[in-house]
Amino acid sequence: MTKTFTMELAGRTLRVDVGRVAAQANGAAFIQYGETTVLSTATASEKPREGIDFFPLSVEFEEKLYSVGKIPGGFNKREGKASENSVLTARVIDRPMRPLFPKDYRNDVTLNNMVMSVDPEARPELVAMLGAAISTCISDIPFDGPCAMTQVGMVDGEFIINPSQAQWDNGDLKLTVASTAQKVIMIEAGANEIPEDKMIEAIYKAHDVNQTIIAFINRMVAEVGKPKHSYTSCAIPEEMFAEMRKIVTPEEMEEAVFTDQKQVREENIRQVTEKFEEAFADKEDWLEVLGEAVYQYQKKTVRKMILKDHKRPDGRRIDQIRPLSAEVDLIPRVHGSAMFTRGQTQICDVVTLAPLSEVQKVDGLDENITVKRYMHHYNFPSYSVGETKPSRGPGRREIGHGALAERALIPVLPSTEEFPYAIRAVSETFESNGSTSMASTCASCMALMAAGVPIKKMVAGISCGLVTGETDDDYIVLTDIQGLEDFFGDMDFKVTGTKDGITAIQMDIKIHGLTRPIVEEAIRRTREARFFIMDECMSKAISAPRESVGKYAPKIIQIQIDPAKIGDVVGQRGKTINEIIERTGVKIDITDEGNVSVCGTDKEKMDEAVEMIKIITTDFEQGQIFTGKVVSIKEFGAFIEFAPGKEGMVHISKISKERIEHVEDVLTLGDVVKVVCLGKDKMGRISFSIKDVK
Repeated sequence: MTKTFTMELAGRTLRVDVGRVAAQANGAAFIQYGETTVLSTATASEKPREGIDFFPLSVEFEEKLYSVGKIPGGFNKREGKASENSVLTARVIDRPMRPLFPKDYRNDVTLNNMVMSVDPEARPELVAMLGAAISTCISDIPFDGPCAMTQVGMVDGEFIINPSQAQWDNGDLKLTVASTAQKVIMIEAGANEIPEDKMIEAIYKAHDVNQTIIAFINRMVAEVGKPKHSYTSCAIPEEMFAEMRKIVTPEEMEEAVFTDQKQVREENIRQVTEKFEEAFADKEDWLEVLGEAVYQYQKKTVRKMILKDHKRPDGRRIDQIRPLSAEVDLIPRVHGSAMFTRGQTQICDVVTLAPLSEVQKVDGLDENITVKRYMHHYNFPSYSVGETKPSRGPGRREIGHGALAERALIPVLPSTEEFPYAIRAVSETFESNGSTSMASTCASCMALMAAGVPIKKMVAGISCGLVTGETDDDYIVLTDIQGLEDFFGDMDFKVTGTKDGITAIQMDIKIHGLTRPIVEEAIRRTREARFFIMDECMSKAISAPRESVGKYAPKIIQIQIDPAKIGDVVGQRGKTINEIIERTGVKIDITDEGNVSVCGTDKEKMDEAVEMIKIITTDFEQGQIFTGKVVSIKEFGAFIEFAPGKEGMVHISKISKERIEHVEDVLTLGDVVKVVCLGKDKMGRISFSIKDVK
């Protein structure tokens, strides 16, 4: 039996059909918002997965190209691996949903969101976020929802709730906020230097909209929601914790974790674990969950130290940043490089510049193929955390971290008119102990400046953590969290920006939401920390972009030609432009508007190519002087090529001031000569003279 629910949301109708399709899933919602259609399903395994100490949740965002009337490219003509946008969307859905599942739940859960049609006025990512929440809430899967998501854009200073794709792409704000009925549970933002107060206003405008959606979901749950099923709890037995506290006292555990050296802490915990293994040698069921039990013991110890004693594991103050250092130009020959170190987190960033023809083309659910002129890639090798693991390319975490640092710097990049380059920044993680994405932002900013990219302002990033108690007003916000505080804390609140405003936010939490005072304090703390990092560290390594690109970077000369002359430059089947490239070794890009970019490393050859293009596109006038090569000799004269594909004729009478019998008496094939234009002859050919050159 199909049940249909509708609500008006930001000027469009949100329609949800339950029971119409996918009846064998634990929960399914067939959703239309405008004409965007998404099928969202939630399924769970019947039994917990054995041998794991985490909740196995998978979130998928499937982009079907039929949804925008496209046939996939390539030989297979079908969708392949998930696009970067799919991965990032899945992560945004995962982050608010995951904390609302029971912490001791070990059944596999998959939230699948399949995009079936796309209306440019209603972004499919938003519909999938709502669909994931709805399908889970009405299912029998244990879930402490509902939750809801709203997106906010900003055009001409005005907030737009759930903007169209065009408003999202071209506005000054891209904000996604997830909420429960009481609190904000997830924030993701890209912004064009939005002031902190304005950002907080936008966050809570979205939070208010979320409350209307939650009421709508509650109505669906009341009518068609399934009773939540029971499950096998994987919680650690309390009697086990009691025995562990006898073997290693809380004071001894505190001493084991209280150090600023990650390797020392890990060795201490290894020794503690050996004590437990020896003591529990005859209790096989306890040994099976010992790893999780030790983790929980550490977590309780660290949280108590921070919340009650105001002591951090490495001895820092609550608002203190770890030791900072920065340097540029550590890698020779590359176009730009920088290294940023914060405690035991260290990132080396390398920038590469290229002509605009090397921008990345992205074929997705937008109406048109889009391009990325700035690409930021993040790598996280196993050695950065002292582990051994083969490299298998970037995973979802690496893609997400790279996208966050990329989003942080886009607002300060120069336009293509100011700086006609494609730009790639690669962040290599040398060492990791908390918030490498924020270190990547700082390192990338410095590397761009070192490469001579004229960014408008300096950008820095920092992360704040959180430890909460039993009540909403019992909490501590931590500036610059290290790995241990991230693992055992309740929040990872990352903010990047300039001194004038925020450029990106990504907030992950492990609890059921944040109160407004926590959000406001975290944003204030990150602002103070960004200023400190820029003033006390980054600006001392490099304070402004270099005035020009480096020795090994390609140089680009731009000229404007009449668009009607583009065909003359390209030539038949590309013959003319390819000959210019072959002669000079440069790269040439031409836009439909007649903007020509000549790229190379040899200034003399670049100037030569530019001169050829100018000659080809110039209307010839009497008296112009050119340098050309003799390419053909006839009885009546010689043909001179003065630019690729462009020739003029010198009559035998115009070769020498003295009378000659044969052209070969003065000229041979391949001679380079100066000629003056006499206009066009009766046949419309350009006529030259050698003897009249002054």
